[in-house]
Amino acid sequence: MLLYRIDNISLVSFRNYEQAAFSFPRPVTGFCGNNGTGKTNLLDAIYYLCFTKSYFGKTDTQNTSHGKTGFRIEGQFTLKNQVYNTVAVLRENGKKEFGVNNEQYSRFAAHIGRFPCVVIAPDDTAIITEGSEERRKFMDYTISQLSSSYLQTLIDYNKLLQQRNSMLKKWAETQTMDESLMEIISGQLVAAGNIIFQKRKAFLDEFTPVAVALYNFISGGKERLELRYQSHLATASFAGLLKASRSKDIALQRTTCGIHRDDLECRMNNELFRATASQGQRKSLLFALKLAEFELLLRHNQFPPILLLDDVFEKLDEHRMKQLLYKVGVENKGQVFITDTHCTRLEEALQTLSIDHTIINLQ
Repeated sequence: MLLYRIDNISLVSFRNYEQAAFSFPRPVTGFCGNNGTGKTNLLDAIYYLCFTKSYFGKTDTQNTSHGKTGFRIEGQFTLKNQVYNTVAVLRENGKKEFGVNNEQYSRFAAHIGRFPCVVIAPDDTAIITEGSEERRKFMDYTISQLSSSYLQTLIDYNKLLQQRNSMLKKWAETQTMDESLMEIISGQLVAAGNIIFQKRKAFLDEFTPVAVALYNFISGGKERLELRYQSHLATASFAGLLKASRSKDIALQRTTCGIHRDDLECRMNNELFRATASQGQRKSLLFALKLAEFELLLRHNQFPPILLLDDVFEKLDEHRMKQLLYKVGVENKGQVFITDTHCTRLEEALQTLSIDHTIINLQ
């Protein structure tokens, strides 16, 4: 049996599921069916129990079935022979509750990392093609699963950043500034920012060689990939940067330097990756980044995270798909959930690799 797994899940008034229950007795579970049958919704319900929220950008009210004002997701996880009954509830009054083994969280952030999970979905290419916010989000999601203190520091930083920006905006409007309060907030922002910078740097020092090696493996080593951590704090002190940019910050009414501007720059053959890469190269990099995330979670936790693969058959050729399934399902003995519109294609791929699996047809 797997060291870490989700054994079953039940849904009430969640998206298109009025009431449904599913068991997952084997390491790999395929959800197949036509578009609109709820394959991705089922993946998202599993993700919700790991992260206390939807992966696909849905608000809690959007997660409810049509005409309903609340929902319930319940799942049983097993980790190193211990059973954890996990329940997420949105009450009709809009109050959200989340608990494990009848113990409710006062802070949902405290749950992150307890049940590690990695998702690969079609829209994840935004990590490569969109702005720096997407790459910061990717880094933060991974590091937060490895360090609960990191997530809390990040939450604190964002609150302080919001406060500082509000003060800058007020100064522009009224020409008045509470200098002592600005100094306190800036000092706290510097302290939190320095911690986040060091955590991100340490993470990327470990992550980068793994991701580059995986990209070379997936692409056949045809291109030279570089990942570079870009941060204002790499070349100057955060406190000094805030002082130097004060006039600019006041003019623009926002904090223009700090870890909220960090980026993970991807370059191929010394050119910016998103500007020159083909669609196939972008797919290869996405899978390299996500599998590197998987590898680091495995390395730190000593057990593989749950892997959720949404519609990846449409994004990968058959050979790469089989490589991915073998690496995760066979080599690492992890639990995998995969969606596909073609039941036969999914069944054949899993049978070819002799992977112990179940196919759930959602037609």
